[in-house]
Amino acid sequence: MTAEPLTPAEIARRLEALPGWSLEGDRLTRTFRLPSHFAAAALTMHIAGIQEELNHHSDLTLGYNTVALSVHTHDAGGAVTEKDITLATRVASAAPSHGAE
Repeated sequence: MTAEPLTPAEIARRLEALPGWSLEGDRLTRTFRLPSHFAAAALTMHIAGIQEELNHHSDLTLGYNTVALSVHTHDAGGAVTEKDITLATRVASAAPSHGAE
């Protein structure tokens, strides 16, 4: 079953509950700042586990003390879908435990 794209109004409404996340082009994005490289690497691994669990993977970039995500749904033509909101919500819940801002 292919995921259905969310409307721009629905994306905007859902982003209200996801501070720090934004829509850039056709992707949801967020960059987290962390207290150290080790904390950033730990968050990256945590996110990788969430992605595996959901079977939904984002572009995930590890910097010195940053972790950046960029996500959309390939099987929906690169649109933002409920899958992306679910992933963003799960990551947003996990990030504070790693000291992410």
